Amino acid sequence: MTPSAPVSESTPPLQPGSGDLPRTFSDRDALVRELAARFPWAEGGASPIRGGSQPARAALEAMDPVRYAASRNHLDGAVSGLSPYIRHGVVTLAQVRDTVQRRMTRGPGPVSEKLLQELAWRDYWQRLRRRLGDRIWDNLEPLKTGHPEEAYARDLPDDIRKGRSGLACIDAFARQLIDTGWLHNHVRMWLAAYVVHWRRVRWQAGARWFLRHLLDGDPASNNLSWQWVASSFSSKPYLFNRANLERFGAGRHCPGCPAAAGCPFEASYEELQTRLFAGPASGETT
Repeated sequence: MTPSAPVSESTPPLQPGSGDLPRTFSDRDALVRELAARFPWAEGGASPIRGGSQPARAALEAMDPVRYAASRNHLDGAVSGLSPYIRHGVVTLAQVRDTVQRRMTRGPGPVSEKLLQELAWRDYWQRLRRRLGDRIWDNLEPLKTGHPEEAYARDLPDDIRKGRSGLACIDAFARQLIDTGWLHNHVRMWLAAYVVHWRRVRWQAGARWFLRHLLDGDPASNNLSWQWVASSFSSKPYLFNRANLERFGAGRHCPGCPAAAGCPFEASYEELQTRLFAGPASGETT
């Protein structure tokens, strides 16, 4: 269950007393019922992601740095699944780093540092946020799309937020966000690009949407990644097309899509650049 109430970093923690949450439950269903009663505005059901140190240790043990490097961009690739546990301090970046380094030195196959690079990026985002503070909610650079900021809507349209755009991929991604509280990184980029470039919505609206639902939602990684897609923290906007979606999407969404005949992603990058932007050429960067 992922809450959709407004996100606030100033919300005080629950204090012991009659209003505190119960600490023990007879089973998971009882926990879900309690949360549903206390947070009736929350969308979706209970996330299948289990919290706690035991699932975190299992994910850490199952991590394969070589397979991760080879398949991380594919929706059915060998991603680690560790981000919710890192976000909430169940495991630390240093623990993951040390485990990756041990696997790289003793395991067969080519040595890959890609997972270490991703850990370094996460650390970098955190350091940058400490320096920028609330400025991570502002454009750090001018947009490179050729459109003024005023051309972008301030609010996320309901059809995106509720998974009713009519595009099979976008709607599936939105429902997964709400129902599980987690998205593959490639899906996050596709959704962000659709929101900002196809629908011309300010990246801040999409960033708030993600933070309301993601169990690994972290303002530093989240906001700066949205800015990277939007081009306010990168040299060009990020785009994708249908070929990219089919290559990395495991064939899940395009077959049978009700909008297949008029798919907005069915074009070359050059065509999309002309259609979407008034500025310099840009393109997919995966």
